[in-house]
Amino acid sequence: MAFAVAPIKFGTDGWRGRIAAEFTFERLVAIVPLAAQVLSEQYGAIARQPQLIFVGYDRRFLAEEFARIAAETLAEFGFAVRLADSYAPTPALSWAAKSEGALGALVITASHNPANYLGLKVKSAFGGSVPPAVTQEIEARLGKPLVASTAVGSVEPFDPWASYCAELRTKVDVEAVRAAIAARKLGVYVDAMHGAAAGGLQRLLGEGVEELNGTRDPLFGGHPPEPLPPYIPALFQRVRTAAKAQEAELRVGLVFDGDCDRIAAVDGEGNFRSSQVLIPVLIDHLATRRSMTGEVVKTVSGSDLIPRLVKLYGLPLHETPIGFKYIADRMLATPVLVGGEESGGIGYGTHTPERDALLSALYVLEAVLQSGQDVGAIYARLQEKVAFATAYDRVDLPLAGHDAKERVRQILKTQPPAEIAGQSVVNCLTTDGFKFRLADDSWLLVRFSGTEPLLRLYCEASNDLQVRKTLDWAKSWASEL
Repeated sequence: MAFAVAPIKFGTDGWRGRIAAEFTFERLVAIVPLAAQVLSEQYGAIARQPQLIFVGYDRRFLAEEFARIAAETLAEFGFAVRLADSYAPTPALSWAAKSEGALGALVITASHNPANYLGLKVKSAFGGSVPPAVTQEIEARLGKPLVASTAVGSVEPFDPWASYCAELRTKVDVEAVRAAIAARKLGVYVDAMHGAAAGGLQRLLGEGVEELNGTRDPLFGGHPPEPLPPYIPALFQRVRTAAKAQEAELRVGLVFDGDCDRIAAVDGEGNFRSSQVLIPVLIDHLATRRSMTGEVVKTVSGSDLIPRLVKLYGLPLHETPIGFKYIADRMLATPVLVGGEESGGIGYGTHTPERDALLSALYVLEAVLQSGQDVGAIYARLQEKVAFATAYDRVDLPLAGHDAKERVRQILKTQPPAEIAGQSVVNCLTTDGFKFRLADDSWLLVRFSGTEPLLRLYCEASNDLQVRKTLDWAKSWASEL
């Protein structure tokens, strides 16, 4: 049976496709030299090593073989390639590109997408995702003759972990966290989701960190490696068992996506805490205990608690569309304290203009240790400080196909709802998707996956019941179109 093969198209962070359908060795060989040549044109003048490109990969099916083919192809076109000798977090490759003055990095990963997907992320010389203009130029050159090179290329192996971990240790009081774990003051439980985060916190903090799902499994336990509640039952159970047994005074569960650039947490009582919680906790920690300053950058899907907290601390705020590349652009333009998106991507202006889940995990642990409070307790205290209680959730709604996705998109453009879940629509922001602000000051955001026939539904309201009511309304509305 024949099926449609989507063209090579870059989304919010890279090109992704189904393995052996859209994502093939032939297509990868066609696109990696184009990506490298565009990187050379964009960053060759500022790179200290203008022929150097790093290549890395995650733990998906055939990822290391795709990375090897990509590296060998780049060498044929005259580039000096350093190929990771093991899987590693995408942020480790971004750090390598920045610290070594390379043109950039190419990472074979499909991040949080289902197991049958693989992809290519293109990282710049400054250590973040390349801007849309760069990926658009790569796409524009597909099918055109490649520019030959007289330079002699090479492929050399490198350890993607060593320099990266050394840098992270300079950001956080790692020894204090280590000591607290050893003294059973702090219990740390990690769900690596079978992805590239596996072993990461143990490298940084020692064997006292307990890791779940650290083995390689290209099927990721039968669900996408995305840090969402339905996919982390083992972590919930482990943290709740630890709470019941009082295994440590303070307990933190941490979960990372497939390539370790997204994070979520489970608090000491076993409650899920998304980045909508973690970002305020991190703002508070960095601004108060670390006395750091800078702009806070949020996306349109970020919690309304963030601007209230930013105002309390006298920090500037900037809002972007969803996609960390927009946050990265802002980091390059002005001093940024922290920038984050609700899907778990959080980055720091003092590091790289890139989301980094391991660094975020270290900061969360430091915040818990120095405050002496659980993540949930810190968050409750912040809500009290700004007199703003909020609940949030997001659901993904599979659609019948890409035609159904486009039908929903057209209805939203031409006949948007005037009332949602019994609340009048006050306005609709279309910076990214369709964000409906409702009469009770709650909001519903409707967006579309760039790779799958999926509708992403986000809601923040004053309580869990209203959030659930609004999301149920949205699912029913979309399904009936």
